[in-house]
Order: sequence, then C-alpha cells, then structure tokens
Amino acid sequence: MKFVAPKPFTFEGGNRAVLLLHGFTGNSADCRMLARFLEKKGYTCHAPQYKGHGVPPEELVHTGPVDWWKDVMEGYEFLKNKGHKEIAAVGLSLGGVFSLKLGYTVPIKGIVPMCAPMYIKSEEVMYQGILEYAKDYKKREGKTDEEIEQEMEEFQKTPMKTLKALQNLISDVREHVDMIYAPTFVVQARHDHMINTDSANIIYNEVESDEKEIKWYEESGHVITLDKERDQLHEDVFQFLEKLNWEQ
Repeated sequence: MKFVAPKPFTFEGGNRAVLLLHGFTGNSADCRMLARFLEKKGYTCHAPQYKGHGVPPEELVHTGPVDWWKDVMEGYEFLKNKGHKEIAAVGLSLGGVFSLKLGYTVPIKGIVPMCAPMYIKSEEVMYQGILEYAKDYKKREGKTDEEIEQEMEEFQKTPMKTLKALQNLISDVREHVDMIYAPTFVVQARHDHMINTDSANIIYNEVESDEKEIKWYEESGHVITLDKERDQLHEDVFQFLEKLNWEQ
C-alpha cells in the first residue's frame, strides 16, 4: 500500500466559514471528518497544514511556531479572499492554541479550542512525543525495523529548537486569553494523557466572552476528533456554530 501524505483541503459548503487547525505532529486529516460533517450542514471548511507536518519528521525539526502561525494566518486570509467575511476557528491541541491566538489577533466569529494545552510540558516529555511520531511515520512508510532504527539514530542527532519556541507560544497565548471576546466553546477529553486537562478550565474561566461554554467528553482521548465520541463532538460543534450571530 502506497503511503499518501495528507494535504490542506477546502470543502465548499456555504457563506459561513470555518478554519480548522490540526495539532503539533498532526495533520489536516485529523479535522477531515468534522469538516465533511460541517460541509453537509452548509459551512465552508478550510484546513491548512503547517510547514513540516504530514511530511518526513526530518523536516519537522527545521520548522517552528513562527512558520505554523504563518500557515494559520494564510488559511484565514485564504477564506477572506474567497469572500467569507465571517470566520470561526476550530482547533485541536496546538490548533486550539492557535484558535485562541486568532481570537485576540483578528476578527473571529467564534472559537472552539479542543484539548488545547495551557500548561507547559518539559522539553524531555515533548521530545519523547516527537520520537514516537517519527518512528510511527517511518513505520507507515513501510520501512523495515532495521531501517527505522538506523534513521532514528540519525534523527536524534538533530537539535530540536522547536520545543522551546513551542513552550513560549503556549505561555504567551495563556497570558492573552483574557483578551478574547468572541463566543467560545471549550472542548476537553477526560482521558487526555497528552496535556494537563485543567487547561480547559483556565481557558473557560479566563476568556472574557459572555457567550462561553465548556464540555467534557468522558470517553475520549487527546485526538478527540478521531475518537469514539466524535459523532457527538460533530453535533456539538455544529450546534455551537448555529448559535453564533452570523450576518448571512
């Protein structure tokens, strides 16, 4: 089976637009089912893919939050240029952090941060995650155990400056959450072992919007968009978007 790399996508559904943002070491496919669901409900969905993601892990280590934020902003401008005046942001994990950043940077109709971290993990823990991601990627490429071991040894010689920058991004966004006035729906999986789940409470408590809600998904893990409660999540995100005061 040939390994097909995921790519950015746009599903044309209607005048209302949603920018879907994936997580660190994730890719646009993590948001695809949610996008298809919203498209059927009349929403145009666009999901960028950050530089260094969905490609060999050797490329990831040479990118960082500045590159990824640029991709997020280009995604936002892409929708604007298509004539969408009102855009909601829905983001998973790091994408959730970016959705919050959009909330105090540009006009945003509504924000759905899903399993978005507000606590900083140690670089060691984050680095372990990257090693797992790299190994998994190589397996999906169909490489032998021997090839993977060899490549992983080489991979670990590369310095990973991204992690410090990622920590700085998260703490910077956390400091600015109280500048968000857009309606916000905070989504958090109860069995999320990737982040400190109290992050959801921080976001909910500190967002300044009068229209805010929080929901805990009792059966799900970190990549909530692909987990067992995803159908419920789709419906909940849709209901939240429907409540927004769209002009069209």
